Amino acid sequence: MSNKITVAATINADVKTVWDYYTNPEHITKWNFAHESWQCPWALNDMRVGGKYSARMEAKDGSFGFEFEAVYNEIHECKDFTYTMPDGREVIVVFTEDGDSTTVDVTFDAENQNPVEMQKDGWQAILDNFKKYTEEN
Repeated sequence: MSNKITVAATINADVKTVWDYYTNPEHITKWNFAHESWQCPWALNDMRVGGKYSARMEAKDGSFGFEFEAVYNEIHECKDFTYTMPDGREVIVVFTEDGDSTTVDVTFDAENQNPVEMQKDGWQAILDNFKKYTEEN
């Protein structure tokens, strides 16, 4: 895929905390949505090469929802990981520690159904929600 999009956030927490909050289903369900009118009722994460990630994202009013799925390609704990979605698009997540903060960069292949800016805004909103949740807990 040629159209890659990157979103990023710097979280005021050490890399081990950021990694745990980003990959642990107990935490994923509390931040994995782009808007407060949405929720993530469940998440499963078999964090190993060939393992599957799956999370349900849905509107709180039940009007719409979907399951996000991916299979891990590479994992370097507290550094980075890559995964591939069922349609073949790839995602790279990089964790860069700098003192008491950690920057998370997420680069993903754009899909063809929605405008690139809309996709970027949605993924950035989820990452911003992650930052807020992590810093408040």
